[in-house]
Amino acid sequence: MRKVKKIIPSSKVNMGGIILDQPLPNEFVNQIDPFLLIHHWYNVLPGDQKQNEAGVGPHPHRGFSPVTFIFKGGVHHRDSRGNDSIIYEGGTQWMNAGMGIVHSERPCKELAEQGGEFEIIQFWVNNPAKFKMQQPSYQPLSKEETPVYNTEDGKAKVFVVAGNYKDIEGKISANSPLITLRMEFQENGTLDFTLPEDYNTVIYLLDGELTINDSEQAKTKDLIWFDNDGEKEIKISATHKSRAILLAGKPINEEVASYGPFVMNTQTEIMEAMRDAQMGKMGVLIEE
Repeated sequence: MRKVKKIIPSSKVNMGGIILDQPLPNEFVNQIDPFLLIHHWYNVLPGDQKQNEAGVGPHPHRGFSPVTFIFKGGVHHRDSRGNDSIIYEGGTQWMNAGMGIVHSERPCKELAEQGGEFEIIQFWVNNPAKFKMQQPSYQPLSKEETPVYNTEDGKAKVFVVAGNYKDIEGKISANSPLITLRMEFQENGTLDFTLPEDYNTVIYLLDGELTINDSEQAKTKDLIWFDNDGEKEIKISATHKSRAILLAGKPINEEVASYGPFVMNTQTEIMEAMRDAQMGKMGVLIEE
């Protein structure tokens, strides 16, 4: 079994007035290559809001892929390349910022107006240098379009977003080898994973309790960070009804320079990104 390197509780962060749980980065590690950041946002929206008063307004990105898993509610994505897409509970929005794009992420109109639960996880996946200046792209994936694996006893299921799990292939294409999964457990549900031994691997637990490899205990909002110890196997059992995600990826092993919404390889490239954004070279997004 692959050993657990560390179990890390999330910390609360304030992102422009939005209070989030942040499992990565944390006090022990800045990034787990190729994963740069994980944010978990849960809120009950009050209603009686205009859509453009909620969520995150237009902002630029370059050099990586911001990915959003929607767990409750719906997210309306708009960007400067003309994409306009609403994805609801159980779906995924996978954007490759490439050379630069401006996008907004708002709760869907009915949620802003009527109120209700809103829950997402956003994680950032670094791009290899050779792909940082490619054309941007956006991949929407609904829950209905997401391949799913069910255990024989019906106590656990895996939604395969990118990569392969038990010969089920995810529909998202990424710029480096990845496995990204959403997992749901009933009490006593169990899943096992066989992962490439060189993939950096983390599991984040949205809620519930998990036992890892019959020994380690993880609780709500913990990040489980695994060793790359040559072992491939991981076993997970749920002591309660639980939801979790698994992110595993082949390390890119390149220098990372980042500033806010830009992730490049050098400080010079960061300065160029800031200049290009200010000059409008990443496009303009005017929300209707």
